[in-house]
Amino acid sequence: MSDDPTTSSLINLVEKHDRQHGVQEVRIKLPIGHIAGKWWGPRNVRPILCLHGWQDNAGTFDTLIPLLPKNVSFLAIDFPGHGYSSRIPDGLTYQTISSINLLLAIMTEYGWKKVSFMSHSMGSVLHFVFAAIFPDKVDLIISLDSLKPQVLPVEFMIARLADSFPQFMIADARNQQKSEPPAYTYDEMIERLHEGTFQSISKETCPYLLHRNIRKSAKYPEKYFFTRDSRLKHHAGHPFSHELIMEFATRLKMPFMFIKATRSPYFEEKKYYDEAVQVLREGNAYFELHQVEGRHHVHLTNPERVAPLVTDFLARYWSKDEDVVESKL
Repeated sequence: MSDDPTTSSLINLVEKHDRQHGVQEVRIKLPIGHIAGKWWGPRNVRPILCLHGWQDNAGTFDTLIPLLPKNVSFLAIDFPGHGYSSRIPDGLTYQTISSINLLLAIMTEYGWKKVSFMSHSMGSVLHFVFAAIFPDKVDLIISLDSLKPQVLPVEFMIARLADSFPQFMIADARNQQKSEPPAYTYDEMIERLHEGTFQSISKETCPYLLHRNIRKSAKYPEKYFFTRDSRLKHHAGHPFSHELIMEFATRLKMPFMFIKATRSPYFEEKKYYDEAVQVLREGNAYFELHQVEGRHHVHLTNPERVAPLVTDFLARYWSKDEDVVESKL
């Protein structure tokens, strides 16, 4: 059975969108395989590196980047196990902190001396930590609805670890069986993504994430299955202490814009968030905080609310890296 015209139109939406905006697919070779990405804008300009959220992919920036300045380049990547990127080897767990090496590898691949970030959720957490460890390597950061690693109660973290590792073992064994995951119609895929994010991703923008995250079923030709690594569901979190996170915050002196969605949770006790904001405001003359109406994925669902803030920030702090020759793709 072939897809109905409406489904086919939605599936082709992203490919048409990418052609319209001159987007080029990227493959970066790594020891584990490769990192996939989408390059927007001029090829002779060091791009702003865009990092997505947990279980999302590079498509999360598909509606925002077209609204940003055309002279600025962007490279949105898929983290390992997400989108078109390779999975980590069997038997290993996904840890956000391990992606620090990934960012260094990307910089080495392209010969960048510095890196700029625009990231969402988990991606923002990662670039916060990276910028604190290597402040001289980062010239600006834009964080979308996640400011820093969460501070979680000790009892909660122990319970999460006790649950996540056995569940990971099950998912890892299932991966090694090479069996096809559960399949759904495209409409069901949209519904699962929409409801699974507590309606943070609108049904209209779901195709931008689904495009890099599903494959047609061999068993049921009219259905699809999710291709992201199921081990990602059993992420153990970020075991950073509040003291360490505050020390990280004191090291961030570069231009730093944080955009907070008004209808998105803090994912921790608000007092920890408030203290981090205070430390950043007191220690970084270039830190700015903006609130926009919307949910956690407001940058994807309502990009017109976010784009003016990003455009203004880039006008003040971004400059073309003249030392960068045309990047290899």
